[in-house]
Amino acid sequence: MQDKLIIFDTTLRDGEQSPGASMTKDEKIRIAKALEKMRVDIIEAGFPIASQGDFEAVKAVAEVIKDSTVCGLARALDKDIDRAAEALKPANSMRIHTFLATSPIHMREKLRMEPDQVLQAAIHAVKRARNYTDNVEFSPEDAGRSEFDFLCRVIEAVIDAGATTINIPDTVGYNLPQFFGELIGKLIKNIPNSDKAIFSVHCHNDLGLAVGNSLSAVLNGARQVECTINGLGERAGNAALEEVVMTVRTRRDVFTCDTELDTTQIVNCSRLVSTITGFPVQPNKAIVGANAFAHESGIHQDGVLKSRETYEIMRAQDVGWNTNRMVLGKHSGRNAFRTRLEELGITFEKEEDLNAAFSRFKELADKKHEVFDDDLQALVSDTIQDSSDERIKLVSLKVGIETGETPKAEITLSIDGEEQHANAEGGGPVDAAFKAIESMVNSGCNLQLFSVNNITAGIDSQGEVTVRIDKDGRIVNGLGADTDIVTASAKAYINALNKAMDHSERAHPQRL
Repeated sequence: MQDKLIIFDTTLRDGEQSPGASMTKDEKIRIAKALEKMRVDIIEAGFPIASQGDFEAVKAVAEVIKDSTVCGLARALDKDIDRAAEALKPANSMRIHTFLATSPIHMREKLRMEPDQVLQAAIHAVKRARNYTDNVEFSPEDAGRSEFDFLCRVIEAVIDAGATTINIPDTVGYNLPQFFGELIGKLIKNIPNSDKAIFSVHCHNDLGLAVGNSLSAVLNGARQVECTINGLGERAGNAALEEVVMTVRTRRDVFTCDTELDTTQIVNCSRLVSTITGFPVQPNKAIVGANAFAHESGIHQDGVLKSRETYEIMRAQDVGWNTNRMVLGKHSGRNAFRTRLEELGITFEKEEDLNAAFSRFKELADKKHEVFDDDLQALVSDTIQDSSDERIKLVSLKVGIETGETPKAEITLSIDGEEQHANAEGGGPVDAAFKAIESMVNSGCNLQLFSVNNITAGIDSQGEVTVRIDKDGRIVNGLGADTDIVTASAKAYINALNKAMDHSERAHPQRL
């Protein structure tokens, strides 16, 4: 029998630390439900002490998730651990994940603590977490740059204190696969009570080695991998869940373990995270990129036609490709629409929100010959945004473009419930629309990124626009979708402005 490889997904916590990727409570619930449907073992829902919003989001996820374990992050501080336990109280299965830095540079420069103080603080944190649950994870932050003997002392002590999972983070993405794998093997071999805990890894992708380091660790005895959908995460991101899972499953000749994930949900989950965060997936991204199973070369095409295995090492269907078409049209009923949404893990608490989404679906079906699941994800995100208490809402947009003439835009916005109108000219219709919006809002934001992607294939595809703006050093992303790219752009810019105007601050945790 193969060992089980536990998948710990931290998209909702570490993934959210990508600049501009903050998620609302409802968005976190949607992603958590998709992760649960994929049978992810542990969902790290957030950092409850960071803000009231984070606390409420973790609590909400704990309330709705029944099959996966819900985890909350806590520094090695009593107030953090108590807050995490309170947020996780409704969970069917809970885990508290506490951490403390153990590398010389972190202890000296950040914590201002001596090694013995760090050791005692780690023991105390684990014991306090054990007062709430017997499922406690401890991470020695920056383990990859920690002194080996001290690392062994800390890990042995926290296992004795009750930690059931020991997570070894490569916090700054500095390690190389061979050496990182050897580190995990040496820790397991040299720590006397290592058999009393599961060893885990959490790797960052600063050198593009997060997946390689994670897999090397698995080959050396790690049985939990912390990862994110699409490799989302701060700086260069984290180990990509889809790459770790499919490597282990595809190379069964090498790995003596496997996950219990339903891999057919991978593409759907990837699309959902991309839609909610506004971080598009690059076409040549492994597993979930649009070109992942595409063959351009004539030699490759000929080989695949004769035998798929000549150039494909896994089936596209096994990760969810070719299964995301919605066979509904403009004559489809409301019940069929609701049923398909539920199959995608999407439910509405309020009937009026479902009605609004169905109305948008009808409008979209009139414009498009075929509606896909990706269209639905974008449609639902749009509906949720419009039904929220956003200060700025798009009422109407009219643009005029003509060869040799300066593009113009006329926009009507609802700002704090009051309609305002503006006209503007620009270098193009999008530029004119943005200038018209700014003339009413006067946000003072700087536009950092403007990106356009098609949601699905075809000339009638919806355009998905991502806008990134900087407001007084705070970076936020905005997302908009529409069959008209100028309208999608205006929606994205307004979505970003609403986020920038939301002053509910979220503290940034220490980084794993």
